[in-house]
Amino acid sequence: MDVSLDKLLARRISAPFLTLAVAVFLATAGNIKFWTTFTAAAGGLTPGRLPLLGGAMLIIVLFFNACLTLASFRFVAKPVFILLLVTASTASYFIAAYGIVIDRAMVQNVFETDMREAGELVSWNMLLTVGLLGLLPASWIARARIAYPQGRRGLVQRAGIAGGSLLLALLLLVLLFKSLAPAVREHRELRFLLTPTNTIQAMNGYLRGKWATPVVVAPLGRDAMKGKAWAGQTRRTVTVIVVGETARAMNFSLNGYRRQTNPLLARQPGLINFSNVRSCGTATAVSVPCVFSAFGREEYSASKAASQEGLLDVLDHAGFKVLWRDNNSGCKGVCARVAFEDLSRPDGPNGFCAGEECYDEGLLGGLPELIRRSEHDLVIVLHQKGSHGPAYAKRYPHDFGRFNPVCDSNDFDKCTAASIANAYDNTILYTDYFLSKTIDTLRAAAEQDGVDTAMLYFSDHGESLGENNLYLHGAPYMFAPDEQTRVPMMLWMSDHFSERFGIDRNCLMARRSEALSHDNVFHSVLGLLDVNTAVLNPKLDLFHACTRGM
Repeated sequence: MDVSLDKLLARRISAPFLTLAVAVFLATAGNIKFWTTFTAAAGGLTPGRLPLLGGAMLIIVLFFNACLTLASFRFVAKPVFILLLVTASTASYFIAAYGIVIDRAMVQNVFETDMREAGELVSWNMLLTVGLLGLLPASWIARARIAYPQGRRGLVQRAGIAGGSLLLALLLLVLLFKSLAPAVREHRELRFLLTPTNTIQAMNGYLRGKWATPVVVAPLGRDAMKGKAWAGQTRRTVTVIVVGETARAMNFSLNGYRRQTNPLLARQPGLINFSNVRSCGTATAVSVPCVFSAFGREEYSASKAASQEGLLDVLDHAGFKVLWRDNNSGCKGVCARVAFEDLSRPDGPNGFCAGEECYDEGLLGGLPELIRRSEHDLVIVLHQKGSHGPAYAKRYPHDFGRFNPVCDSNDFDKCTAASIANAYDNTILYTDYFLSKTIDTLRAAAEQDGVDTAMLYFSDHGESLGENNLYLHGAPYMFAPDEQTRVPMMLWMSDHFSERFGIDRNCLMARRSEALSHDNVFHSVLGLLDVNTAVLNPKLDLFHACTRGM
């Protein structure tokens, strides 16, 4: 019999039935990527595995049903169900489209990404997915007439349904545990794929950390002072720290990549490239605060880093003038107590912009004059936009589009793997130009202005370009691929700089392939500049073993 939507909506639907329907919908249509991953982990879709797969799905449906039943009250059920449907559909799209997982770091990355970067993730496929799996069922629920169980009897009924669902789910879990345990234990990423529980857990962790951040920042390295290398010196120093964005080491030809993505850096005399470096995290919101903190990756947490001064503060205590120049989404709190310049806005001082996109070359605007005018020893941090995706083709001027054809869409489904890689490699080619121009600027300052100069470059994290069907970054570190954790790092020093601080270039060259990480940066910058402080760990100072007569 043909029943119109209006007639269907006019009928009253019982709250328990609606709750179960939402639970089934979330567990199935909202978790396609989870089930494909779980099926592969459990041995594939074979007749012999169907009972296990069916049992696992029933466990999740029952668990969802129990949780949703606790919210099945008038004035509560509709907002909760609608929010979960929209949240799950959005998370499911990004998980399926880019192979990402939802954890606390990913939520932090979302909240701390500016609106222009976030807008690049919006596509017609995303709107279609969220519309069909989120907004469409949500609109039906919003218009539905729901019959809620009333009074004490209603409370007893809800308690019975929730308790019974949990009990049955637990029973099934016990019966299937022997078969489920290996798949779950060997594939820990599954818990980050199950929506909406992944988003709820990640949001809870992020907000707890955010609210728990102490207001008072503990001092660090207040004893910092310049060492013997500074005695009797009249020449100023300028040290530039370039923080790259989303650059993975394996796409640098300096590290053996098949394409020539570093033609200019390869010709820079005195450049030392470190080829075996690991990041602290897989997202900017984690790696940037971590690398500038005194905590190594194992000890790092957002709350600990926010509650203590970092590298830039220690340099300030030692008497350096510190400046952070940004063409990204901010410094994530690490530059809160030093000078800051935002060069990411088209209406700002960055003279290298096209539409809404400002290129990294703008970070060098006015730098020679700044160096020449200053009467202080400078430490300048340049925070790149680098290779931030998915709109890689927007990260570089047209003249750097050497590798073609390129993916010029933020929807990877519309692009070939080769075109995505081409666009990404063009961003590395532009970074090569940017870093080479930075070195040229510092070399000119050394020769013309009598300033001792140095540049240290490292990226915050890497990027997946489709390997193992993963895209972008932000995977939990415990199983993040090398593409997201291996990052480039390189050092350039003017001749007088290395002589002044007694740095043995041959010693550093011998350590080019040594296993290093972001953990080394804090201590190595202090060692590079001969800053004496109790917080410096010589074992993590890359220059400690390569310094002569200090």
